[in-house]
Amino acid sequence: MPKQKTHSGTKDRFRVTRNGKVMHRRQNRNHLAEHKPQRRKLRLRRDEPLQNTAEAKTIKRMLGR
Repeated sequence: MPKQKTHSGTKDRFRVTRNGKVMHRRQNRNHLAEHKPQRRKLRLRRDEPLQNTAEAKTIKRMLGR
């Protein structure tokens, strides 16, 4: 039986915590940051747990967990 490969795009975008939560990067951080307030940019630095449990299940399967 061949081994299951992890999905490369998923591997770059998500990570799974010890408790099993799927963390993802916040949106609105890529460009046009000049007009955004500093407080907002600081808040957007942190990763956020994924809210949709159905998507989290799919992502975990793509990561091989």
